[in-house]
Amino acid sequence: MSTDPQPSEPPVERVRTNRDQLRASLLSWYDGNGRRLPWRVRGGRPDPYKVWLSEVMLQQTTSAAAGPYYERFLEKFPTLEALAEAPIEAALEAWAGLGYYSRARNLHAAAIALDLFGFPETEEGWRALPGVGPYTAAAVTAIALNQPANVVDGNVERVMARLCAVETPLPAAKRELREIAGLFVTAERPGDYAQAIMDLGALVCTPQAPRCMVCPWAMSCAARATADPAAYPRRALRPERPERFGAAFLLEHDGAFWLVRRPDKGLLGGMAGLPTTPWRDHPWTRADLLTHAPPEAGDWRRAGSVRQVFTHFALTLEVWRAAARGEPREGWWAPRDQIGALPAVFRKAADLVA
Repeated sequence: MSTDPQPSEPPVERVRTNRDQLRASLLSWYDGNGRRLPWRVRGGRPDPYKVWLSEVMLQQTTSAAAGPYYERFLEKFPTLEALAEAPIEAALEAWAGLGYYSRARNLHAAAIALDLFGFPETEEGWRALPGVGPYTAAAVTAIALNQPANVVDGNVERVMARLCAVETPLPAAKRELREIAGLFVTAERPGDYAQAIMDLGALVCTPQAPRCMVCPWAMSCAARATADPAAYPRRALRPERPERFGAAFLLEHDGAFWLVRRPDKGLLGGMAGLPTTPWRDHPWTRADLLTHAPPEAGDWRRAGSVRQVFTHFALTLEVWRAAARGEPREGWWAPRDQIGALPAVFRKAADLVA
């Protein structure tokens, strides 16, 4: 049972004092209200491969969006060995649509290492793998290995900021919030606790309109006592997202489009896509951008433009189309029904000529 806040006691000290009670009330809530997700196992030890895969997918992707991709990915690669033995192109194709494609490249590279050396048995061992940062390593350690680990994502940061009414704005508060979260790390049900605190943030302590009336920690929450819990965590002003510009080229032949493999490094690295100009911080002129168009084409006609917002910038692509008069030296023809496997920005471009 949660305890009433004591105004004379600093919030962090109150958490320290009531840690066991808070954990017990949260775990009780989780047992009756936790999310049912495709990668979760209740009772028994989860498969480390499936836990790791889910956590990589959940980097920059919501649970609702990741679920169908997770199930389809496992249909294609049901075991670690299947993924490790597959070519990188197959992994990238199965990942198409999830975005942040460096995750798929790192996943494949790590699968090869895991297939050779086995699953790590410590958090430090997971940290040594490609694409595995502090959060993913802690999550796999807690959930798959059932070992104490401080699992901190955006949901956990929000819960801790509100529980203690932390006035330092994000991102400067991250270290302080991690330290508060660490107070709850014990050997008692570490995997369940990690998933419980994330579920509390996802289902109850939401960014807007938190559902304090059903929160198991409501009576101990310092932000709730201010009558404006949604004001936490405090946030520093964000700089405006930069705008970038380029062009994509739809070279057509018998209902197919010409595709190329993008360079391994950079955004959408290693993915199949339409030929494009480089991306820059100001628009291209028609004469300028067409110097980058595939030369084996008739007259290029503008089909429209598409815009895609990425984490660090927004991209506007002018889309040009032309009939092929030959076959370019690098790339391949792809029928329209394969365009759905491309990154979203290229699917949008192809849809302009549907």
